[in-house]
Amino acid sequence: MADLHRTELRPARNHAKLCFAALLLATVANTASNQPVASQQDPTVAEKPAGTDIAPRGQREVKDISYGDWRKLCFKPGGAKMHCRTSITGAFATGQMAVRLDIIEREGDGTARLQVFAPVGMYLQKPVRLTVDQGQPHLVPYTWCLTNACIAGTVADPRMVQEMDSGQSLRLEFVDSNLLSLTTALPLGQFASVHKGAPAQTFEQDIDE
Repeated sequence: MADLHRTELRPARNHAKLCFAALLLATVANTASNQPVASQQDPTVAEKPAGTDIAPRGQREVKDISYGDWRKLCFKPGGAKMHCRTSITGAFATGQMAVRLDIIEREGDGTARLQVFAPVGMYLQKPVRLTVDQGQPHLVPYTWCLTNACIAGTVADPRMVQEMDSGQSLRLEFVDSNLLSLTTALPLGQFASVHKGAPAQTFEQDIDE
């Protein structure tokens, strides 16, 4: 389990660039989620998401993913509001990232953002389906793709975050380009203490005037 004691770092320029790269990635996903493709697949919208009426041809549980611990990192660029990201990452045996899930919150905001990194090769018209224990599923539409991953993101349902705080397992279901449903489950036992606790690290950026 990650050390929850806050450590403040005042990095050099190269380290600051890494911090801003992480913030930029979250910003890109936020921006992309506001595009029409995202709003068309938002589960809170009455209109039926495109692709959700296509039934998968089969289902397979992905068992070769190993998950690390939940980890909370915070970023405070200059005088801007602090962003905190509570994340867990799953990797294949080769060490390549398979899945990453982030809960992103900004200081002073009452809402959070849910972000899922999935491998390329998924059927992007079919949203990622997240289910806590035996609860109701939550749909997260894809918003952006990079060379090695696609990102699904939306405003986090407060009810889902509460379910994660008290849950034991979070089941993720993806549909690949062959319309095969792929499922994996990540642990929630540490989520509440990490999410509500102090960050493992806080990255700050001082701006010279």
